[in-house]
Parts: sequence; C-alpha cells; structure tokens
Amino acid sequence: MALLAQPPTPQHPAPQHPIPTAPVYRAPAVRHLGPNWYATVMGTAIVANAGASLPVAVPGLRTACAAVWTLSLLMLLTLLAARSAHWWHHRDQARAHLLDPAVAPFYGCLAMALVSVGGGAVIVGRDVIGPDAAVAVDAVLYVAGTVVGLAVAVAVPYLMVVHHRVDAASPVWLLPVVSPMVSAALGPLLVPHLPPGQWRWTLLVACYGMFGLSLLATLVMLPLVFGRLMTGGPLPLALTPTLFLVLGPLGQSTTAANQFADAAPPGLPHAAGLAVLYGVPVMGFALLWLALAGAMVLRARRRGMGFGMAWWAFTFPVGTCVTGAEGLARHTGLDGLRWLAVALYVLLLVAWLTAAVRTARGLAGGVLLAAPPAPRPVTARTT
Repeated sequence: MALLAQPPTPQHPAPQHPIPTAPVYRAPAVRHLGPNWYATVMGTAIVANAGASLPVAVPGLRTACAAVWTLSLLMLLTLLAARSAHWWHHRDQARAHLLDPAVAPFYGCLAMALVSVGGGAVIVGRDVIGPDAAVAVDAVLYVAGTVVGLAVAVAVPYLMVVHHRVDAASPVWLLPVVSPMVSAALGPLLVPHLPPGQWRWTLLVACYGMFGLSLLATLVMLPLVFGRLMTGGPLPLALTPTLFLVLGPLGQSTTAANQFADAAPPGLPHAAGLAVLYGVPVMGFALLWLALAGAMVLRARRRGMGFGMAWWAFTFPVGTCVTGAEGLARHTGLDGLRWLAVALYVLLLVAWLTAAVRTARGLAGGVLLAAPPAPRPVTARTT
C-alpha cells in the first residue's frame, strides 16, 4: 500500500495513456466530393447538345458546341476517377451520403451525366471523334447510365421511405425519378444504328416505358413540392436554386415526346401530332414555373443568397426546356417556338458561364471541397 502512495519515479513510472489522434485519410481532397458534382457534367453537356440542335444558323456555333462536348467528356472521366477514389478511401463518408436525405437523391445526377455525354457524342461529338466512335461511346454510356438510373429510381425512394427522415418535400426529390426520362429522351438517337425490326422496336418500347415511369413519378412528387411552398413558405436561401429542378422533367419529357415522333415507325403516323399535343401545354407550365422560380431566386439573391453548387440547377433543367422548344419548333414550323428556343439557350449560356466561373474560383480557393462547418453547439439560457 505504501508503494501506491509514492509519486512516480523512474522505477515506478506513471501509467501512459494513448493520446487520441484524428484519423489519417488517404486522398483527402475527395473526401467531401459528393454525387452532386455530376451536375457540372450534366450542365456542360446540355450546353453542347442544345446548341448543336438550335434551329438557327450561327457561324461557329457547332464548332464551339463540339469543344464544350469534349470538355464535358473530360469532366465526366475526371469525376468518375475522383468518385471512385472517394468510394475506395472514404467508404464511411460514402455511406453517410447514401443515408443523408439531402445528398442521396443526387445519385440520379450520375445516371444523367452518363446518358447526356453519351447522347452528345452522336449529336455533336461525332465531329471530334468520328461517327463510328461516337455511336460506340453513346452505346456504352447510354447502357451504363440507364442501368444506374433505373437502379437509383428504385433505391433512393426506398432509402427515403425506410431510412431517411425528412420534414418537408424538396425539389431534389425529383432527381432520382427524372433520370429515366433522360434515357427515354436520348435513347431514340441510337435507334437508326440498330438492326431493323425487333432491336429497334424493343429500344423504342423501353424508352416509352421509361417515359411513363418518370412522368408518373413526377406527377406524384410535384404536388408535394408545390404544396410545401404554399404551406411552408420559401425555401432556405441556399436551396432556392433547386426550384429550377422542376423544369427538368417538364422540358425533358417534351424533348422525349418529340424524339419519339422522329424515331416512330411507319405504323405510328400521328406521332408528331401527339408530341405537339403533349409538349405545348407542358412547355406552357414550364414557362410558368420558370417565371415563378426566377422570381424566388431574385428574392433570395436580394436577401444575401451566396454561390453554392446548387447554382448548377440553373443549367441542365433550363437546357431541357431548350431542347423541348427545339423539338416543338421542328414539328410545328412556328417561328415563335424557334425564337423561344433561342431565348432559353441564351439564358442557359449565361447560367452555365456564371456557375462554371464561380465553381472554378471555388475550386482554386479550396472552398468547395472543404469539410462542411461543424454545427454550432446548442445552448440553453436559464432564468
């Protein structure tokens, strides 16, 4: 007992306790790289795809679109490598993303990025890599993106029901279910390159099925989003740009209907009329929502909304409205729809340039890939 009372000596050193240290992560730059970054690829690809199909002749526009498509392909390859490193070295963070109701829906962006870049290969990328290589690239990316999109359309809603707990509907909920609509809209580009008969008809029927899947899921979720705005008021400032995501299924479904008309077999002689009958009312609602969302963004900007990755919501959804208006102009011959496509494309260019410059600046400053700030401790005041 006397020994226990003695102070520490060289013969009896004090017990050593390991000092806790922070975990050491490999590839720390990609630890906080979420699936929302695929929105940069989508937004860049739609600039090329929509510009190459614009119903006006602009000198040098197609060459510029080919360069933008090449950029989107390089961005896609870079992000696929970076996200693979994220999953390999930071599985804990990747699992946390899947269980986060604010992040998990962005896995739909992966599918849409793959399919958009693939479709762009046939639309304008063939000027860079040649027609045969363009079809091969589109086939690979289309199949991969469609498989991912269908899996996400099931898995993310399942996680939302079983694991996620949310207080209010968000426009981000549309991302998983709109990805099959992108496959439906760009699938007809591959139809002429398939053997006649069963192969072509099977792909078209699959596109029709994905069109219905995405449209009906959107019709279920969109009232929830609109109802949340009516009863809960405006979204938080940082999330206000996500209101533009509603334009995605509207513009993309109009684009898909017009693509179906272009690829329709002789047994469907009224496909173009059906595309116009569907697309014009939907485009009208899209313009209404564009005005409403734009007003909400201006309001948020006046109240101090700063830049964030959510600003990429201004690009791809607007781009789908451009391609939708292009298709309607092609099937009606109306100059008004032609100039609507041009006006929307100008808006798309401004949004893309703004988001791209701000993103490059944020990457250079290390802000966008930094760890999110720790939540402030909750304190209570006693009386």
